[in-house]
Order: sequence, then structure tokens, then C-alpha cells
Amino acid sequence: MATKSPPPLMKKHSQSDLVSRLKTRKILGVGGEDDDGEVHRSKISQVLGNEIKFAVREPLGLRVWQFLSALMFTVIAVMALAFPDQLYEVVFDKGTVSSKTSTRLYGGALFSISLIIWNSMYTAEKVIIRWTLLTEACYLSIQLVVTTVAMIESGSTPLGASVLVCSCLLFVLVSGYFYYQLGRRPKKL
Repeated sequence: MATKSPPPLMKKHSQSDLVSRLKTRKILGVGGEDDDGEVHRSKISQVLGNEIKFAVREPLGLRVWQFLSALMFTVIAVMALAFPDQLYEVVFDKGTVSSKTSTRLYGGALFSISLIIWNSMYTAEKVIIRWTLLTEACYLSIQLVVTTVAMIESGSTPLGASVLVCSCLLFVLVSGYFYYQLGRRPKKL
């Protein structure tokens, strides 16, 4: 009995077969629309999702808070850089400080933080917004402690320093609130 050898395998060229190309694209999810009307480039983007979808649910007033924070940091930074004596006098009700360098360094740090906050206003990623809120809350917490210790050491409570302590506490609480709200998982509908 003679055995026949199988016929040679023929390769299918899917590049030239239009139906096969469409089936392959459909299986991979390339070019298809999802429920939101978004066209995906690959199955990976469907599985991983789009970060912008998750960033849509922001707490009410977050962008206004970011604007107010950035504006406050910028104004105080400019005052510390341009008028260090006046800023020190407003806060501690004392004469001029012996060295303007420390107040100007303070202004530089505030200006750096304000640039970070200004740039976070233009992003939709929750992680970046949360980090800027955490940065703001940590900085203001440290300023709150330092100002309180300075008031205790001097033995007096100037009006400017008291207002600064109260505003730092308010800003820490509001920034912490938004930080917490952005970290919560959205409720399933």
C-alpha cells in the first residue's frame, strides 16, 4: 500500500483577504466603538480603559479651590520676594527682620508650590491632583506648626500671626477634604 503524502500547505495571506482582515480587526477590537462612542486603537486600551473616564467625577468646587490656592500662594510669594520687610511686619507686628534672605527663600518655596498648583489645574488625572493637594496640605501644616511655635516663643499673639494660623488650619482642612474625596472609589450606579 502506497501512502500518499499530504498536499503542500497553502498559506493564507490575510493582508489580501478583506473579510479576514475585518474579522481580525473585530477580534482585536481595533477600530470598534464602545458604549461611550469612543473608538479604541487596540484591545489593550479597552481592557486598561481611559484615565479621562475616571477623572470626570471630581468633587464640586475642586477647580475653584485649586484656583484660589494657586492665587494665594502666588500673591504671598510675590510679597515675600519683593517686600520681605513688610510681609514680616504684617505677620509678627515687629520691625524689620535682620536678614531678608530667609523671607525671600520662603517666597521662592511658595512660588514653586504655586507653579505646581497652577499646572495641576490643567490636568484631568486624579493622581496628579491628589499629589498637589497633599503637597499643599503638608506645607500648610508645617507652616501652622512653625507659626504657632514662634508665637509661643515670643509670648505674644499678634493679629497677623493669628489670622495666618487660622487660615492655614482652614486651608489644611479643605485641601485634606478634597484629597480624601478624590481618593474615594466612585459608587456603582
